[in-house]
Amino acid sequence: MGELVLVRHGETEWSASGRHTSFTEKELTPRGEQQARDLVPRLREHAFVAVLTSPRVRATATAHLAGLSPAEETEDLAEWHYGEYEGITTKEIHATRPEWNLWTDGAPGGETPDRVGARIDRLLGRVAPLLERGDVALVAHGHSLRVVGARWIGLPVAGGGLLRLDTATLSVLGFEHGRRVIRHWNER
Repeated sequence: MGELVLVRHGETEWSASGRHTSFTEKELTPRGEQQARDLVPRLREHAFVAVLTSPRVRATATAHLAGLSPAEETEDLAEWHYGEYEGITTKEIHATRPEWNLWTDGAPGGETPDRVGARIDRLLGRVAPLLERGDVALVAHGHSLRVVGARWIGLPVAGGGLLRLDTATLSVLGFEHGRRVIRHWNER
Protein backbone atom coordinates (compact mmCIF):
# COMPACT_ATOMS: atom_id res chain seq x y z
CA MET A 1 0.00 0.00 0.00
CA GLY A 2 1.07 3.53 -0.69
CA GLU A 3 1.37 6.41 1.73
CA LEU A 4 -0.70 9.54 2.03
CA VAL A 5 1.65 12.55 2.11
CA LEU A 6 0.17 15.72 3.57
CA VAL A 7 1.75 19.04 2.61
CA ARG A 8 0.67 22.18 4.42
CA HIS A 9 1.01 25.32 2.31
CA GLY A 10 3.84 27.77 2.86
CA GLU A 11 3.63 30.89 4.98
CA THR A 12 1.23 33.71 4.13
CA GLU A 13 0.91 37.07 5.84
CA TRP A 14 -2.16 35.82 7.71
CA SER A 15 -0.73 32.43 8.72
CA ALA A 16 2.33 34.22 10.12
CA SER A 17 0.09 36.45 12.26
CA GLY A 18 -2.31 33.66 13.35
CA ARG A 19 -5.34 34.97 11.46
CA HIS A 20 -7.97 32.42 10.48
CA THR A 21 -7.85 32.11 6.70
CA SER A 22 -10.32 30.01 4.79
CA PHE A 23 -11.86 31.55 1.69
CA THR A 24 -9.76 34.74 1.62
CA GLU A 25 -7.09 34.38 -1.04
CA LYS A 26 -3.63 35.11 0.32
CA GLU A 27 -0.42 34.78 -1.65
CA LEU A 28 2.62 33.10 -0.17
CA THR A 29 5.15 35.43 1.39
CA PRO A 30 8.70 35.26 -0.01
CA ARG A 31 9.51 33.06 2.99
CA GLY A 32 6.52 30.85 2.15
CA GLU A 33 7.71 30.49 -1.43
CA GLN A 34 11.15 29.38 -0.20
CA GLN A 35 9.55 26.99 2.28
CA ALA A 36 7.67 25.36 -0.60
CA ARG A 37 10.81 25.05 -2.73
CA ASP A 38 12.62 23.50 0.24
CA LEU A 39 10.14 20.60 0.17
CA VAL A 40 11.29 19.40 -3.26
CA PRO A 41 14.05 16.99 -2.11
CA ARG A 42 11.77 15.28 0.43
CA LEU A 43 8.92 14.95 -2.03
CA ARG A 44 11.18 13.40 -4.68
CA GLU A 45 11.42 10.36 -2.40
CA HIS A 46 7.85 9.50 -3.41
CA ALA A 47 6.38 8.27 -6.69
CA PHE A 48 2.96 9.91 -6.59
CA VAL A 49 0.07 8.33 -8.46
CA ALA A 50 -2.07 11.38 -7.66
CA VAL A 51 -1.69 14.89 -6.29
CA LEU A 52 -4.76 16.69 -4.96
CA THR A 53 -4.78 20.25 -3.75
CA SER A 54 -7.11 22.76 -2.25
CA PRO A 55 -8.15 25.30 -4.90
CA ARG A 56 -6.88 28.22 -2.80
CA VAL A 57 -3.90 30.03 -4.31
CA ARG A 58 -1.65 29.43 -1.29
CA ALA A 59 -2.09 25.67 -1.71
CA THR A 60 -1.80 25.56 -5.51
CA ALA A 61 1.30 27.79 -5.42
CA THR A 62 2.88 25.54 -2.79
CA ALA A 63 2.17 22.45 -4.91
CA HIS A 64 3.73 24.09 -7.96
CA LEU A 65 6.85 25.36 -6.15
CA ALA A 66 7.30 21.99 -4.42
CA GLY A 67 7.28 20.20 -7.78
CA LEU A 68 3.84 18.67 -7.41
CA SER A 69 2.32 19.94 -10.65
CA PRO A 70 -0.01 19.19 -12.24
CA ALA A 71 -2.40 18.70 -9.36
CA GLU A 72 -6.14 18.15 -9.27
CA GLU A 73 -7.99 20.80 -7.27
CA THR A 74 -10.81 19.77 -4.94
CA GLU A 75 -12.97 21.79 -2.56
CA ASP A 76 -12.89 18.78 -0.21
CA LEU A 77 -9.37 19.96 0.78
CA ALA A 78 -10.37 23.59 1.30
CA GLU A 79 -9.66 25.05 4.72
CA TRP A 80 -12.32 24.96 7.43
CA HIS A 81 -14.78 27.77 6.61
CA TYR A 82 -14.39 30.23 9.48
CA GLY A 83 -17.45 32.34 8.69
CA GLU A 84 -17.56 35.36 11.00
CA TYR A 85 -14.10 34.50 12.32
CA GLU A 86 -12.38 34.90 8.96
CA GLY A 87 -9.33 37.15 9.28
CA ILE A 88 -9.20 37.31 13.06
CA THR A 89 -7.06 35.47 15.60
CA THR A 90 -8.06 33.01 18.29
CA LYS A 91 -6.88 35.54 20.90
CA GLU A 92 -9.33 38.11 19.50
CA ILE A 93 -12.15 35.57 19.50
CA HIS A 94 -11.39 34.57 23.09
CA ALA A 95 -11.69 38.22 24.18
CA THR A 96 -15.47 37.93 23.67
CA ARG A 97 -15.92 34.14 23.71
CA PRO A 98 -13.26 32.70 26.04
CA GLU A 99 -14.69 29.17 25.92
CA TRP A 100 -14.73 28.95 22.10
CA ASN A 101 -13.03 25.92 20.54
CA LEU A 102 -13.05 25.50 16.77
CA TRP A 103 -12.74 21.72 17.10
CA THR A 104 -15.99 21.32 19.02
CA ASP A 105 -17.92 24.53 18.30
CA GLY A 106 -17.16 25.21 14.64
CA ALA A 107 -17.41 28.77 13.39
CA PRO A 108 -20.52 30.99 13.40
CA GLY A 109 -21.62 31.52 9.83
CA GLY A 110 -19.07 28.92 8.74
CA GLU A 111 -18.64 25.17 9.03
CA THR A 112 -19.45 22.80 11.86
CA PRO A 113 -17.05 20.01 12.82
CA ASP A 114 -19.52 17.46 11.42
CA ARG A 115 -19.60 19.19 8.03
CA VAL A 116 -15.79 19.36 7.81
CA GLY A 117 -15.57 15.73 8.89
CA ALA A 118 -18.04 14.65 6.20
CA ARG A 119 -16.05 16.23 3.38
CA ILE A 120 -12.75 14.88 4.69
CA ASP A 121 -14.28 11.40 5.02
CA ARG A 122 -15.51 11.73 1.41
CA LEU A 123 -11.98 12.70 0.34
CA LEU A 124 -10.40 9.76 2.20
CA GLY A 125 -12.90 7.40 0.60
CA ARG A 126 -11.88 8.75 -2.79
CA VAL A 127 -8.10 8.43 -2.27
CA ALA A 128 -8.11 5.05 -0.47
CA PRO A 129 -8.29 3.02 -3.72
CA LEU A 130 -5.46 5.10 -5.20
CA LEU A 131 -3.15 3.99 -2.39
CA GLU A 132 -3.28 0.47 -3.79
CA ARG A 133 -1.28 1.85 -6.75
CA GLY A 134 1.16 4.11 -4.86
CA ASP A 135 1.57 7.31 -2.88
CA VAL A 136 -0.89 10.21 -2.94
CA ALA A 137 -0.07 13.82 -2.03
CA LEU A 138 -2.61 16.18 -0.48
CA VAL A 139 -1.65 19.88 -0.46
CA ALA A 140 -3.85 22.00 1.74
CA HIS A 141 -4.25 23.92 4.98
CA GLY A 142 -3.53 23.55 8.68
CA HIS A 143 -6.95 22.74 10.05
CA SER A 144 -8.25 20.69 7.12
CA LEU A 145 -5.10 18.53 7.10
CA ARG A 146 -5.29 18.08 10.86
CA VAL A 147 -8.79 16.67 10.32
CA VAL A 148 -7.36 14.36 7.64
CA GLY A 149 -4.85 13.06 10.18
CA ALA A 150 -7.48 12.55 12.87
CA ARG A 151 -9.99 10.84 10.60
CA TRP A 152 -7.27 8.63 9.06
CA ILE A 153 -6.62 7.00 12.45
CA GLY A 154 -10.29 6.84 13.43
CA LEU A 155 -10.50 9.86 15.73
CA PRO A 156 -13.40 12.32 15.68
CA VAL A 157 -12.83 15.70 14.03
CA ALA A 158 -11.97 17.17 17.44
CA GLY A 159 -8.93 14.88 17.50
CA GLY A 160 -7.37 17.16 14.90
CA GLY A 161 -7.02 19.75 17.64
CA LEU A 162 -4.32 17.54 19.17
CA LEU A 163 -2.20 17.51 15.99
CA ARG A 164 -0.20 20.73 15.58
CA LEU A 165 0.70 21.47 11.96
CA ASP A 166 3.09 24.25 10.94
CA THR A 167 3.40 25.87 7.52
CA ALA A 168 5.29 24.02 4.79
CA THR A 169 5.57 20.78 6.72
CA LEU A 170 5.16 17.18 5.63
CA SER A 171 3.16 14.52 7.39
CA VAL A 172 2.91 10.92 6.24
CA LEU A 173 -0.03 8.62 6.87
CA GLY A 174 0.32 4.95 6.16
CA PHE A 175 -0.24 1.45 7.40
CA GLU A 176 1.24 -0.90 9.97
CA HIS A 177 0.02 -4.50 10.09
CA GLY A 178 -3.01 -3.45 8.05
CA ARG A 179 -3.98 -0.63 10.42
CA ARG A 180 -3.97 3.04 9.54
CA VAL A 181 -1.21 4.93 11.36
CA ILE A 182 0.55 8.27 11.43
CA ARG A 183 4.09 7.50 10.24
CA HIS A 184 5.48 11.06 10.46
CA TRP A 185 3.88 14.33 11.56
CA ASN A 186 4.70 18.04 11.15
CA GLU A 187 8.21 17.52 9.72
CA ARG A 188 10.24 20.20 7.95
